Amino acid sequence: MRETERLELVDLLEESSNRTDGYHATPLPGVHVIRGSQPGLGVPTVLNPSLCVIVQGSKRVAVEQDVYLYTPPQFLVVSVDLPVTGNVLEATKRKPYLCLQIDIDQSQLADLFTQTGMLPSSTPAASERGIFVGTLDATFTDSILRLARMLRTPRDIPALAPLAIREVHYRLLSHPCGGQIAQIAIQDSSMERIARVLARIKTRFNEEHRVEHLAEMANMSPSSFHAHFKSVTAMSPLQYVKKLRLLEARRLLVAGEADAARAALQVGYESPSQFSREYSRMFGAPPARDAMRLRQASA
Repeated sequence: MRETERLELVDLLEESSNRTDGYHATPLPGVHVIRGSQPGLGVPTVLNPSLCVIVQGSKRVAVEQDVYLYTPPQFLVVSVDLPVTGNVLEATKRKPYLCLQIDIDQSQLADLFTQTGMLPSSTPAASERGIFVGTLDATFTDSILRLARMLRTPRDIPALAPLAIREVHYRLLSHPCGGQIAQIAIQDSSMERIARVLARIKTRFNEEHRVEHLAEMANMSPSSFHAHFKSVTAMSPLQYVKKLRLLEARRLLVAGEADAARAALQVGYESPSQFSREYSRMFGAPPARDAMRLRQASA
């Protein structure tokens, strides 16, 4: 990425965010702008499959013990629904952290395989982990810029945005790292089967999930499913479900939609004391105190 291109993206993202910190929706479907004017502590969240293009600052994202650092002209790709802890490392009021997040559409990737005849084997996956860092090349940067420029011309979005988003998917598949994202679009690959299970868990995390049932859904033996699941997410199925539950409980508490006891029940805990212990272990404070701290920080 040339410096002139990076600075153009900085201007586009600053305008789209109204120069205010936060997670901002844009007129482009499935595209968000993230802005932060100061470094922050690690914030646990669940990332949906997405391409995160950083244009200013730097960020650290952790998945269990794995750590991913990225700075311009790099990008982060998350290919499955994944609980992560991210913190901005480099940001100031004068030069805030800026990132363009683009949702990844699995059906779009699969359709590109069909239309182009692109062979998945031509871009083998370097790892089965559902997250990786790559570097923008010239053609990929061009496609990102074409998409981002529509933030200034919203009248073009209905006609041109679908084409621009499709090109971004194509450039991602064509990238040297493309083999890793390609796996979720290959019908019945181990990554695609795990991604399918993760999507189901995400919508029903408050239910009981037995490994045997999840393995059957993925058409794998329990031992094979457990190994592939951990390879993709860096955690066991039970750890994954626990993280989703606690993150949703934290959201309910901070939003004031439930007290600790009600939040515990809503996310699938039968024991309030177990919920409090596991919540404190993950977030470093009991539920009520942690929620109050976050509300005060937000204010």
